[in-house]
Amino acid sequence: MSRVSFLSVQGVSKRFGGLLAVSDASFEVAEGSITGLIGPNGAGKTTLFAIASGFEQPTTGRVIWRGEDITGRPPHRLAQDGLARTFQIVQPFAGLSVRENIAVGAFLRHRRRADAIAVAERVAERVGLSAELDKPAAALTVAGRKRVELAKALATEPKLLLLDEVLAGLNPSEVRDIVPVVRAIRDGGVTVLMIEHVMQAVMNLCETVHVLAQGRIIASGTPHSVVADPAVIEAYLGHGAAKRLSGAAHA
Repeated sequence: MSRVSFLSVQGVSKRFGGLLAVSDASFEVAEGSITGLIGPNGAGKTTLFAIASGFEQPTTGRVIWRGEDITGRPPHRLAQDGLARTFQIVQPFAGLSVRENIAVGAFLRHRRRADAIAVAERVAERVGLSAELDKPAAALTVAGRKRVELAKALATEPKLLLLDEVLAGLNPSEVRDIVPVVRAIRDGGVTVLMIEHVMQAVMNLCETVHVLAQGRIIASGTPHSVVADPAVIEAYLGHGAAKRLSGAAHA
């Protein structure tokens, strides 16, 4: 069964002075999917995320979401429309509790504090933070802060969630704990587009993967087909990693 294209990035380029950070990038995200965007550091992935989420304007190209051109629409409008993102460098409100941090996202749709707090507590349970609700955000581990960042975005009640390296800096055990959380978010009706370097998680979570290198999309397909692509091996994975991932996919 083919899925409707939920997000369509069409011929997007972004130039910062003399630097072409993204060059004629096009890809699709199917509704109800978990889609990966991978590639080496400096490939332009976060810039592409910033364009899709309204934090940057493309030099050329368009972003279409649910059939509507959203190119250049500001982030607060996109958040109201149902598009949320996390940030690679997590910066919780250190002086607030975990509960209050998550409630910041919930205030987008719930004006009454009691309602926002109730949403925050429900979201905390979904991402495994119920036991941490009364802690100051500053006291959390890296893994805890990543979950708060995820929870804040989820509390805005998005239809499309863009995750920017939500697994970065986590140990293997913490990665294993977060993977089912991301899957459950999708199963709860939220389409997910994720930038990720933890390839084992990409293999486990994503149905489709797009590979960005030097600002260009060089491959798209299933995780298994992408890790076997010679261009991806050359530009990003290396032969050893590709062989291990291919073996894991068959296991």
